[in-house]
Amino acid sequence: MIQDAIKRKKHMKLIAAVLILIAMLFVLSLFDLAWAPAYLSLGDVWDVLMGRGTWANSIIVNDINAPRIVIGILVGASLAIAGAVMQALFKNPMASPYILGLSSGASLGAVIGMLFVIPFIPTDVSVPVLAFVFCMGTMFLVYSIGRVGGHAPTETLLLAGIAVGAFLQAIVSFLTFISGDQLEGIVFWTMGSLSSVSWSSIGFVFPLMFVGITIMIMFSRDLNAMMLGDAHAMDLGVDVKKVRIILLIATSLVTASAVAFCGVIGFVGLVIPHIIRIILGPDNRLLLPMSILAGSTFMILCDLIAHVVAPLYGIIPIGVVTALIGAPYFIYLLTKRKREVGWN
Repeated sequence: MIQDAIKRKKHMKLIAAVLILIAMLFVLSLFDLAWAPAYLSLGDVWDVLMGRGTWANSIIVNDINAPRIVIGILVGASLAIAGAVMQALFKNPMASPYILGLSSGASLGAVIGMLFVIPFIPTDVSVPVLAFVFCMGTMFLVYSIGRVGGHAPTETLLLAGIAVGAFLQAIVSFLTFISGDQLEGIVFWTMGSLSSVSWSSIGFVFPLMFVGITIMIMFSRDLNAMMLGDAHAMDLGVDVKKVRIILLIATSLVTASAVAFCGVIGFVGLVIPHIIRIILGPDNRLLLPMSILAGSTFMILCDLIAHVVAPLYGIIPIGVVTALIGAPYFIYLLTKRKREVGWN
């Protein structure tokens, strides 16, 4: 009887969390779609969505705001689930999608694309492509360095990621120092932004993100076993080495896709999984899908804040907003809810 009551309570909590997040995402998306120098009403937005809007309102909603919101949902989902997987994979509550130096690798690729002209390839194409390639290359480099006789312990991967990330970030800092007229563009890219994304960009990143997210969800049960330790996971029939490689590639794929077009956006993959873990517990079969929904909602909230909080200064880079919200809340988690944040 007691167990049945606990299961019902957990089930009701899950349903409530899903409904609240879906409602928040829907309402926030409507407000974000309405953003313009002369703010549209929600009625105007709804008319456009129903095909009854004016030509000007249709341009604002469908061509300017909608791609930004769609990529925000995809990026928020990708970074949140990647953070949840990394925290479970490394059994480290401080892990994030960038723990293997991926952000530094992507930043290096983007800076090279901005500073050096590649013949016959416009900068708008070369920057995200190089950011994606360097991000994925960083993951394979870290994995190669962290391997010990055909096995890659999480401890050596973590240390290799820190070392490689620091080295690449030093190169980025040097290139930024000598960038001259390109300094503003480099600094703005490293702060993160959703504004420069088009429907064609979404068409490129969506399949990559979908594949990576699907793979991570498919291995959620194995991830639960690996959190108990490699020995216990192998006793349960999990091929730890194979699963670890697959999950590392999947997390790197979605992270590279997000960073390539939107720059470095921090704290989404660090804070969101902790919040969901506190609400629903550590079961990755629930944690990963709910992190997707919560990450998307958080990203749209931050994008809306970035557009409306300081109109005199223009649009604030979304990476600044996520840090301003995420960092204080994470400090609160560390100081007030230490037991829930970790696994001890």
